[in-house]
Amino acid sequence: MKRYERDMIGYGASVPGAQWPGGAKIAVQIVLNYEEGGENCLLHGDAASEAFLSEIVGAQPWPGQRHWNMESVYEYGARAGFWRLHRLLQDLPITVYGVATALARSPDQVAAMKSAGWEIASHGLKWIDYRDIPVEEEIAHMQEAIRLHTEVVGVPPRGWYTGRCSDQTVRLAAETGQFDYVADTYADDLPYWIEASGCDQLIVPYTLDVNDMRFAAPQGFNSGDQFFAYLKDSFDALYTEGKAGAPKMLSVGLHCRLVGRPGRVMALKRFLDYVQSHGDVWFATRLQIAEHWAAVHPPVKRARPSQMDRDDFVSRYGGIFEHSPWIAERAFELELGPAHDTAGGLHNALCRMFRSASAEERLGVLTAHPDLAGKLAQAKRLTAESTSEQASAGLDALTDEERHTFTNLNQRYVDKFGFPFIIAVRDHDKASILSAFRRRIDHDREVEFSEACQQVERIAEFRLRDVLPS
Repeated sequence: MKRYERDMIGYGASVPGAQWPGGAKIAVQIVLNYEEGGENCLLHGDAASEAFLSEIVGAQPWPGQRHWNMESVYEYGARAGFWRLHRLLQDLPITVYGVATALARSPDQVAAMKSAGWEIASHGLKWIDYRDIPVEEEIAHMQEAIRLHTEVVGVPPRGWYTGRCSDQTVRLAAETGQFDYVADTYADDLPYWIEASGCDQLIVPYTLDVNDMRFAAPQGFNSGDQFFAYLKDSFDALYTEGKAGAPKMLSVGLHCRLVGRPGRVMALKRFLDYVQSHGDVWFATRLQIAEHWAAVHPPVKRARPSQMDRDDFVSRYGGIFEHSPWIAERAFELELGPAHDTAGGLHNALCRMFRSASAEERLGVLTAHPDLAGKLAQAKRLTAESTSEQASAGLDALTDEERHTFTNLNQRYVDKFGFPFIIAVRDHDKASILSAFRRRIDHDREVEFSEACQQVERIAEFRLRDVLPS
């Protein structure tokens, strides 16, 4: 059994109504990353100097040595950049991603964050890359980050973002049961729920594009004007979607040592002035967004085909193709994932098995279907699905003349093609069914076999929509 863990469908074509407070068309969420004093440094017990997200583009770690220039770049963020941004942002609801060891080394900055009423979420114990860190060590770091954060800030963190995470980070954060939200994904414009080790965990996704980190990346922003233009375009796109009835969330990522520089901060100020010139904008912390989403869109338990065992899967979906459980049995062996937990996704998987079957097997599926308004219907021996489908087009309430017409057409059709006339009756009424009957009976067998198979797939689609989200 193959299962694909990545969720490539998300909310799909129809996103949920965000219902932001006050009918806002967009939620604007600003993150200030506080990492200065938590980066790789020999003084912090690390093996090499920092090499990430600084003015020294292309820097490399210096094993066993302090990098004086790199350290001073980070120090600028704490000494000057933070206070410049604090003056600009102190009246807005901001979320700080605070590295616990960095917060511990900056008590005056922590006091300023708290006096401004900012949310201080956890950005981990140290600002280091966790991709090669053993799971046990990452767990220990996470626990120590929570302990130290609580000690320094005075309250435990309710949000988590590692940043340079491992493939286990989100699961480990969820398993703590500590966090109202985890932000270590970039997968959506809205919050969403995941299940990790049996726990429902809210994800409030972050961003790497609407982020001043691109000032420190090749082919990123090289001027404040570029940063402002990208921020403005991102806001305009999402604000337009919100006015059209699908409000989203705009995350903006900032760093004290980057946008805190004089040559960049004015671009941020112009952006804030631009956003504040619009109505129906909700500035919020990530915690406020998480609390709102949990209240308006709590986690919903539903059937997930990709997570079922074989017996349950076949029991539930073996009848989607009339009396042909072998299709579900084969589909179960495919590489199923979250994208197959919708009506459309599972329909595709089942149809793949139907389409790849032999002509004889597909003929068996066709012959498993009952005649329309035939003897089985009159004897009330149809499956529940077929009974409901035929009733939806009024085929359970025919006049004697209509029944005679259907009986004659059914017999002529079966005599010619060797299988019953099949049509997705939920697309039709009695008149259009009879019209299609008379048209299709003149087909040659190859054309009609193909048409009948397409109708079988359409019937399966309707049946899946009855039991799975579309």
